Amino acid sequence: MTRTQRLLELIQILRSHRYPVTAVFLSQELNVSVRSVYRDITTLTQQGAEIEGSAGIGYKLKSDFNIPPLMFNKNEVDALILGLNWVMQNTNEELNTAANNVMAKIHSVLPEYLANEIDNHSLLISSDFDHRHHNYLNEIRKAITSRNIVRINYADKNDVITSRDIWPVALGFFDTSRMLAGWCELRQTFRSFRLDRIKELTVTERRYPQTRQKLLKDWKEHESIPQKKTY
Repeated sequence: MTRTQRLLELIQILRSHRYPVTAVFLSQELNVSVRSVYRDITTLTQQGAEIEGSAGIGYKLKSDFNIPPLMFNKNEVDALILGLNWVMQNTNEELNTAANNVMAKIHSVLPEYLANEIDNHSLLISSDFDHRHHNYLNEIRKAITSRNIVRINYADKNDVITSRDIWPVALGFFDTSRMLAGWCELRQTFRSFRLDRIKELTVTERRYPQTRQKLLKDWKEHESIPQKKTY
């Protein structure tokens, strides 16, 4: 994570503990050195955070220290609620937990009248999707990020199984299926694979030779997906 992300995470950890926590504990939570924790606490203090404590005793956030309030309007809050609820209903446990955490963080920085919209929203999501078809979702997501090639045993519509090495580039979440998109070394082109037809998946030590951004760009061009940003 970047240092900015780490500082925000440090604030979240301190906020969640009523009693002082040691620099050693914080370093383990953030996966950094104790010295880095000391520097981060100094930085936060200089930015206005009231952090009590000292080395060897522990640290505690004296008063709440928030990032500046996020400026959302009612429609934007509705869009966030709808999107996060969709993730909670239609993905696996790891992403469900992440969506809940995002909801809690957004709730904590919204003005009260908008936070009430989260507590009392009327936007409902239903899903008939069989969550057993989330096979290998976590492994694929991590392989996409790390650029590791995945080896799959894949059954086609006739139940014929082939072994393929795939450069994973994207995951598609559709109403009745989940799809892995990637470069297929066997076919030497981009292909899509239904997760419920993957009989076995192994994340190999091999990494594909180009950047993830370049592979994603090439895949979008292959699929005629517009690359222009909408924000």
